[in-house]
Amino acid sequence: MNEGHKNFMELKFPSRSENEAFARVAVASFVSQLDPTMEELTDIKTVVSEAVTNAVIHGYEERTEGMIYIRVEIEGSRVSITISDQGVGIPDINEARQPLYTSKPELERSGMGFTIMENFMDEVTIHSKPGQGTTVYMVKYLKSHQQTMAN
Repeated sequence: MNEGHKNFMELKFPSRSENEAFARVAVASFVSQLDPTMEELTDIKTVVSEAVTNAVIHGYEERTEGMIYIRVEIEGSRVSITISDQGVGIPDINEARQPLYTSKPELERSGMGFTIMENFMDEVTIHSKPGQGTTVYMVKYLKSHQQTMAN
């Protein structure tokens, strides 16, 4: 499989909340080769955390253990992150993207997961089918890397 100039890594792990920190650190470590700013790295760690937490709490509803898949691709200054699960899916993506919306108010979650992802990343696309799972695709262009390449 020829990936060209793209560098990538893939992770697969059980949907346990204790794996969220591992996923965040693994993605940050991989992206570190681009020498991002602390702010860029924090943004990436935050969105990975939000997406993995969503998969654990909403995708698999914390009672069934499924797999969470992460693929990170680096091409130039572009970082693409795909996080997917094969959980219950989202019936209405537009509703789920609304700030403060939560399908589990009893958990006292903020309902800001997708809003945070959209604010910290340059592109966010969500695909979901009820009963088949959810895929969140996010892209960030690292300004720190673009400046390094220009010099």
